[in-house]
Amino acid sequence: MVRIAIKRRLKGGAIGMALSVSTSVLGMPLAAWAEPLTPEAAKAMQESLITLDSHLDTPANFARPGWDMLDRHKVEDRSQVDYPRMVEGGLKGGFFAVYTPQGPRTPEGDNAARDAALIRAMEIREMLARHPSEFALALKADDAAAIDAKGKRFVFMSIENSYPLEADLSLMATFQKLGVRLIGPAHFKNNDLADSATDKPEWHGLSPKGKTFVAEANRLGLMLDASHASDDVLDQMMALSKTPIVLSHSGCKAVFDHPRNIDDNRLRALAANGGVIQVNTFSSYLIATPKNPDRDTAIAVLMKKAEGPMTPEKEAELGSEMRAIDAKYPSPKASFEDFMNHLNHALKIAGVDHVGIGADMDGGGGVVGMEDVSGYWKITQRLMEEGYSREDLAKIWGGNLLRVMRQAEAYKASLTPPRAS
Repeated sequence: MVRIAIKRRLKGGAIGMALSVSTSVLGMPLAAWAEPLTPEAAKAMQESLITLDSHLDTPANFARPGWDMLDRHKVEDRSQVDYPRMVEGGLKGGFFAVYTPQGPRTPEGDNAARDAALIRAMEIREMLARHPSEFALALKADDAAAIDAKGKRFVFMSIENSYPLEADLSLMATFQKLGVRLIGPAHFKNNDLADSATDKPEWHGLSPKGKTFVAEANRLGLMLDASHASDDVLDQMMALSKTPIVLSHSGCKAVFDHPRNIDDNRLRALAANGGVIQVNTFSSYLIATPKNPDRDTAIAVLMKKAEGPMTPEKEAELGSEMRAIDAKYPSPKASFEDFMNHLNHALKIAGVDHVGIGADMDGGGGVVGMEDVSGYWKITQRLMEEGYSREDLAKIWGGNLLRVMRQAEAYKASLTPPRAS
């Protein structure tokens, strides 16, 4: 017996269901849909969209010996994103992060961070140069659709933690020329630009240099990312920026009260400002995780061993030791349902025009039931079952973020005086 899905909300033009409806989506009559929706139908919908993830830490793998973006890797080998799994999951592209851990706020530390970020940016460009048939660099919002039309995956670039720029904000223009289009001021610790959400207040928001950072990002047409920044930083960025703010990989405090998550009042303000929250899959931001000092100590020792040159043998050894730590000191892992709780709450509070996906894959993200990007079609399946239209899905899967990007591009263009005829 076919059990007809009763949708929780009917939307004009797409997936609200009635037995008499003859309209179809991707060739499938709406009245024929059963609950749950088939994976094949969800994957077909996914393929019809411009889908992007706003925070991929995959560039951390580009310098690993023997690692190639075209090979299919395993989650067990600390890899969640590669070309085969992007194709399998229907992920058309995303923002590949230039991430630099926070270090000493000294001239020596600043110089080392600058060099590390430049190297990481070049590693992204080198990956693109090695695989021109599969990937292409995207520099404008419209590039995503143009690259997808050629059958390639698009790569935007972002900066997570602007510690490499704090000593010399003119480097923002350098990274913009290298391809960066999304930039966030801080990470786990405060720096000379801003307070972190997971550190003690120092500047109580942005530093004076951080306010200049916001203005310079606007001038260069860069979207501003407040993920990892404190609540005060988000408030001040929304007040100062000429373009909307992005949370590239965050969650909802009403679902789980964590400093990295955003409360409902700020979520409403973000939406009113035109901004977007991209919901992440980082387990400890989705659910409560009991403290485990023994596990933390074991991981710290392992990370120390990971320093220095990496060989395939060392890579395998570290992977084996990490699996042993997981077995000896198990930690609760968020599920796909936990992720959907955050996503649905964001959609309820901010609205469908202000929510997207930024899963933090290869940076600690991944949930039970969606361990890597190969399972991204499951998000589409669930949202279709809940009554979201194709137009809604297009917004969530990239349209909202690309709209903010176009606003940043337009503001930059407005500062350029017209050429004399």
